[in-house]
Amino acid sequence: VATKAPAKKVVGKAPAKKVATKAPAKKVVGKAPAKKVATKAPAKKVAAKVPSKSAPAKKAAVKAPPKKPVFVKPPVPGKRPVSKDGIISNKDFDLAFLRARREQLLELRDQYLGQVAALDRERELLIEASGMGDDQFDEDGGEGDTLAVERERAKMLSDQDRVIVSDIEAALVRIETGDYGYSVLSTKPIPRERLEFIPWATELVTERVGGIGQR
Repeated sequence: VATKAPAKKVVGKAPAKKVATKAPAKKVVGKAPAKKVATKAPAKKVAAKVPSKSAPAKKAAVKAPPKKPVFVKPPVPGKRPVSKDGIISNKDFDLAFLRARREQLLELRDQYLGQVAALDRERELLIEASGMGDDQFDEDGGEGDTLAVERERAKMLSDQDRVIVSDIEAALVRIETGDYGYSVLSTKPIPRERLEFIPWATELVTERVGGIGQR
């Protein structure tokens, strides 16, 4: 009789491996709010071009006739900077001389203005005394009459004095621009003796042309 084989020992099963537990889920931190997307500015409307009307043809420019050459006075040589009292000296006339002439000119202007006023008043009185109108000076108005002759004489002297006053004011301007003492014709220096005698002189004796007043 066959004998049974001894039963095999049951080897103990290996202990079951521990199942790794999952780490607790991390808390989800609130996400930062999404940045606002900048909206594009609405596109500017392009103004529709108005169809241009056909421009009229330009007229051909008419050329002006050539101008006559104008005489330009040459500049006075040797001008210097303006002084504190507004005078510009130059190489021929120093500040002391120019200041003396300006004082002389101012005094003479007042003198001649006084003469103009006196002559005008005298003329008015003569007109009133004669009983004539301002423009009455003929045979019917009494030509040769003493009052009429005196009236015309006063007018002539008054006009001459007005011309001199105008020349004096022009000379005062030239002192401030550095042009004083030079001939307006040749820019040559006028002798000091002549300027001391006629401080408003604008020409040399050899260049002087006749006219009312002394120049």
